[in-house]
Amino acid sequence: MVLSMFDGLRDIDWASMEHAYGSAEEVPALLRALRSPVAEERRKALDRFYGAVHHQGSVYPPTAASLPFLFELAVDAATPDRAAVVALLVSIGRESLESGFEDDGTEIEYDPPMGCGQAVAFLRERGAEFAELARDPDPAVRLAAIGGLGLFLDDADRAIAVLRERLAAERGMTARLRIVEAAATLTLRLPAASRQVGDWLAGLAADPAQDPATRLAALVQRARRAPDEIGENIVPAAVGLLRETARAIPARPIAPAPSRATAHPHEVAPQIAAAFEDLDRHARVYAPTTALLRTFHEALGARVTERTVVLAEQLSSPDPGSRLDAVRMSGELMRTWRGDHTRLLLLVTGQLTTDDQEIAAEAAAVLESCHPIAAPAREALAAHVDAQRAAHGPDVWAAPDARLRRSHQVAVRALARLGDAHALPSLLAALDNDADAWRAIQVAGHLPQAADRLVPRLCDHLRRVDLSRQWTEMSANATLSALAALGDPAAVPVVADTLDAAVRHERHGVTRSALKALGAFGPAATGARDTIRSFTTATDAHVRPAAVAALWAVDGDLAEVMPLLLDLLDDRITFRISDAADLLGEIGPPASAALPRLRDLLTHDYEWVGVPCAAALWEIGGEPEAPAVLDALLPAMARNPATANHVVACLDRMGPLAAPALPLLREQLALPRRGGRFENIDHDEELQRAARALIARLDPPTPPAPAPPTT
Repeated sequence: MVLSMFDGLRDIDWASMEHAYGSAEEVPALLRALRSPVAEERRKALDRFYGAVHHQGSVYPPTAASLPFLFELAVDAATPDRAAVVALLVSIGRESLESGFEDDGTEIEYDPPMGCGQAVAFLRERGAEFAELARDPDPAVRLAAIGGLGLFLDDADRAIAVLRERLAAERGMTARLRIVEAAATLTLRLPAASRQVGDWLAGLAADPAQDPATRLAALVQRARRAPDEIGENIVPAAVGLLRETARAIPARPIAPAPSRATAHPHEVAPQIAAAFEDLDRHARVYAPTTALLRTFHEALGARVTERTVVLAEQLSSPDPGSRLDAVRMSGELMRTWRGDHTRLLLLVTGQLTTDDQEIAAEAAAVLESCHPIAAPAREALAAHVDAQRAAHGPDVWAAPDARLRRSHQVAVRALARLGDAHALPSLLAALDNDADAWRAIQVAGHLPQAADRLVPRLCDHLRRVDLSRQWTEMSANATLSALAALGDPAAVPVVADTLDAAVRHERHGVTRSALKALGAFGPAATGARDTIRSFTTATDAHVRPAAVAALWAVDGDLAEVMPLLLDLLDDRITFRISDAADLLGEIGPPASAALPRLRDLLTHDYEWVGVPCAAALWEIGGEPEAPAVLDALLPAMARNPATANHVVACLDRMGPLAAPALPLLREQLALPRRGGRFENIDHDEELQRAARALIARLDPPTPPAPAPPTT
């Protein structure tokens, strides 16, 4: 039987609409394929629909136009994989709703993306049918449909009644958790239902007859509904229920992740392949309570101490999958929120010695990503790396067991980022054997004490990079970066040769990296001066400023460099202006010819122009320019907090004249979330250290008054 609605496919001009990758003319074929009797055809169609028509949760006009046909598939008992179709419907609806509202549930003032409004309207018209799908004989369909009760059914009384009914009937943990979640979602969408649902959730959380996972879900979902009302007792209660839940769930070994096949493995940079493997890995969830606990952590927000208590319990679970998910959540907490993370770091470090290599690898990955604060883990990491080498031999970096290999490599990388020489033997083995050498190259620059052993090997790798193949660019750039960080002039000849090869093959990114590396060697690279000079008139937007900077570094001829820099200041490309300003600031007072133009640029409407120009103005003009510099820096930092690292660095150089910045500095340090450039842990830790040191200099604490003399 052909579905009647499918006849309407021909009435829609699919080719006039676009999805993530262009024309939507393929959508009718995808919809038909979802009814195919061949499982592989259905799987490919669903993957393509998620990948293009619902790309990363986006809702396009063809996504909304597909809903009537998807719904017909969902309610037709003859449709194979109905649960997957229902799940797709719910996902489209959820993303459509979220695109039209702020995180706190208030409606946004601008129109949601095209397609979202139609999607929401369509699914709400059919909200009652989700109630029937939630009672479907197929448990997978019921599970997929439950979320629709909270998202689309506007009859709150009916939705609550169905949710109560399903909670009494469903025995599976996943379904029960999803029912409680749907109830909380309902109240966020329909506040009139808040009291009724709130009382029900409170009763569930306190009911000893309920299983501990359901009670925990009720506790967490109440917190999600009103995070500002979270009391001091909720975390101890949650920990107790989490402990009971862990005892009730059988511990299961972690299943290996499926390998990602690469059609042309020699035409894809290994870094790219690894990035996709990481995405696959992090998309996997190993414990049934993980989504619930993520919700709890989101509700707790900036309460770092309380969240650490919860994570400590998660990390002590007897279930390996629960611990693996907890390790990842620990990394997310430390990378996102400020606070004293010493206890959590040590708890994560304790997972290195587990028998499960997947958990050990994830713990090491968290320590690597959190390396600016990972010093307390250094000794344990070093002992772990040494123990792996002792147990599995000096070639453990290239161990045939994929889990062991990843576990060791990530631990070595984390140790290298801490500058610890215990990482060196494995890095040298990687470079000598060319086994995943790119992973070693990325961290080699953190071990300058071993430059005499690393630089010859890195140079050998760089000589063997074939720049005729585009996928090798990332390896060339990483190697050049490592050589620049190590700073050994012995690398100059091979860097110069790489520059020539990059030009021949028109690899502008590698050209820029090679120029930066030559600049890092300073006068030791004088032999490449003429080659560098030839690039100061390059047309590539990035190559030209890199060449000017390198020319100054190796030659220091102000008369030659100043006209080039003044020309860059007049460029329309903003990053060329900021690059020129950075170099002018490095030159300092001898670059006074740039002062008039720098003053003009302080009013530029892009902070990433105004801030570098203000910093250069200070370095060149000094104290007379201080008022204008502060007038540019402080508003820029207030408008765009991402500039904070650059602003604070300049303020630090200004010393006492930066006193007007004290309120802004204190305001910045009071923020609970990480800030600075890219809001990542590296820049934020640097920002906090610099801001605290500057505040201490500008406003030192008043010494206590001397005690009165005794009589």
